Amino acid sequence: MSKLRILYVASEINPFLQTSAVADFVRKLPQAMQERGMEIRILVPRFGLINERKNRLHEVVRLSGINIAVGEEEKPLVIKVASIPNAKLQVYFIDNEDYFHRKSVFFDKNDNFYKDNDERAIFFCKGVLETVKKLGWAPDIVHCNDWMTSLIPLYLKTTYKNDPLFQETKSVFTIYNNSFAHQFDEGLLDKVKMMDISDSMLENLKSADFAGFIKTGAEYADAVIKAEEEEVSESLNQLLEEIEKQKTVNTIEKDDNFLDSYYNLYNELVG
Repeated sequence: MSKLRILYVASEINPFLQTSAVADFVRKLPQAMQERGMEIRILVPRFGLINERKNRLHEVVRLSGINIAVGEEEKPLVIKVASIPNAKLQVYFIDNEDYFHRKSVFFDKNDNFYKDNDERAIFFCKGVLETVKKLGWAPDIVHCNDWMTSLIPLYLKTTYKNDPLFQETKSVFTIYNNSFAHQFDEGLLDKVKMMDISDSMLENLKSADFAGFIKTGAEYADAVIKAEEEEVSESLNQLLEEIEKQKTVNTIEKDDNFLDSYYNLYNELVG
């Protein structure tokens, strides 16, 4: 049997950036799966807090140079790469000067949520899939983590479904307690749209808020997981209850068997 290919997509990963539980999870799980014989790729945004010199990031020229459409505009995609110290894992970074060179992640220094975080997420999700195409690497599973990655399951089921690289690809979407109160403007749906995506497919996203992104990710993913975190807000619990009316939400306990549980989940999805 050939090695399972797992693509991890997240907003952050240790040791390059850590603002939430996502960073630790996406550091541990890929290495554990690689040690179990799976082939791994990891893609995250190159937020401006990541020190390129200290972390030895360098541009991958053969992967850079694509333009990504976000609404009416096209933005150049730059891909960088670095290795995780003490692990045989490479991390690819999605970069763009307009979106990722600020010295903060989602909030400015006055704690205001960036109004273009929707565009940054769209650029990132599209950039991930285009980078994988450039790599010529067909993932069996794309494991998406947190709201910023939530459009990838949608794109895999629509625009990219007939692409030979993605025809067999399954997606996993993990939901974290990283909500925000901001509501994006009405142009969101037009910016999200790609080929083979109709308005009716974006029904959940019409709220243009955190819940809309999470519901969209859950709707199109092949498996939905609630991250086990010490604190979960009441609003997230209510959101999860809504999602569970349509779809099973799995909780994988962080116990001695937690890595085996993911290993089994991936194999069941592909099998």
